[in-house]
Amino acid sequence: MKLQRALCAITLIAAMALAPTADAQRRRVRTPAPPPPPAVAQHVTIMDGASGALLDCENCNEPIPPASMAKLMTVLVVLEELQSGRITYNTRYTVSEYAWREHGAMSSGSHMFLPINESVAVRDLIQGAVIVSANDACVVLAEGIAGSEEAFVARMNRRARELGLTTARFRNVTGLDDPEQRISSSDLARLARHLIVNYPAFYRVYGRREFTYNNHTQSNRNPLLGAYPGADGMKTGHTDESGYGLIGSAVLNNERRIIVFNGLPTMAARNAEAQRLMRSGFNDFALTTLAEAGAEVGQAQVRLGGRRTVPLVAQQRIVIGGTRAVQAGLTAHVVYDGPLHPPIREGAEVAHLVVEGPGYETQRFPLVAGRNVGKANWFSRAWEGLRLTFFGP
Repeated sequence: MKLQRALCAITLIAAMALAPTADAQRRRVRTPAPPPPPAVAQHVTIMDGASGALLDCENCNEPIPPASMAKLMTVLVVLEELQSGRITYNTRYTVSEYAWREHGAMSSGSHMFLPINESVAVRDLIQGAVIVSANDACVVLAEGIAGSEEAFVARMNRRARELGLTTARFRNVTGLDDPEQRISSSDLARLARHLIVNYPAFYRVYGRREFTYNNHTQSNRNPLLGAYPGADGMKTGHTDESGYGLIGSAVLNNERRIIVFNGLPTMAARNAEAQRLMRSGFNDFALTTLAEAGAEVGQAQVRLGGRRTVPLVAQQRIVIGGTRAVQAGLTAHVVYDGPLHPPIREGAEVAHLVVEGPGYETQRFPLVAGRNVGKANWFSRAWEGLRLTFFGP
């Protein structure tokens, strides 16, 4: 009961902050547009590229087999090696028999025709991995950088944890089927956005239409490139278990959308779904800013502190997305394990703003203490103890 009263005291503040936004949208849109038709794919994420806000989430937090979309993490680890200076684009690695036999021209998977024992530059290997989804290139990079595919995969998983990709479990560098290899479509979207934001120069490689190596020219399989205005990446995927999937991104009118889905039965179905979801991402969803970074969202109760309350501040800009009809039904609640106890350090994460409602995937945004709060003096603590004893919280 003590916790519930602490929550209620601040829930109303947060809900009142959200309500005017919904009211304003109802005034602007007299006849709400019909909701977009449901996706054909069973696992879908549509994300705003600028803010990272989820615009649409259909089973988006359920771990799925990623197929070659897992190669985004493979590429990220390589890019971080390049950024650190430990390797360069001119660094060369030798094609092992394992990479050639199991993942190259001797295999049935996608590859870039790497000859066995060939010395190949990182520049060519990473382009092959990105543009034509070359499994042999991914294995050669992994063996060259980490000594083995297994050691490289351990780095992939460690990096996923550091990025907060809580559903990610990688078992190989290629994305080939493994019962333990899983990641949600929302985490794939977050990974894609991380690459786009942090490696903008390299990201252009994802938009290249073809790649030639060893006299073999292969095309990029991304169905959005050249077919959807502003499309510039990222990665297709297909295995027997995952079906056909895509991470796609496009920019229109200075806005970026990222879509992720999988599970389609044919390449033609994937192509059609990619077009439909990208159109929906730009046409059917709106963004609402609930709080700018550093803005005070409310107050949390403090017990036996130098202050009775502490301001709760948005750690980063809080943006939500969704159809206007869905947003109109949302409520926001500030949740914390209260009352808080000093000392409280300014900037420490002490609460969350929880946004939820019908047809909306609940989201939690971190809130931090807006100031330091120390312990109360002896007299104040004794007085507070007496007050609690006789009158309760």
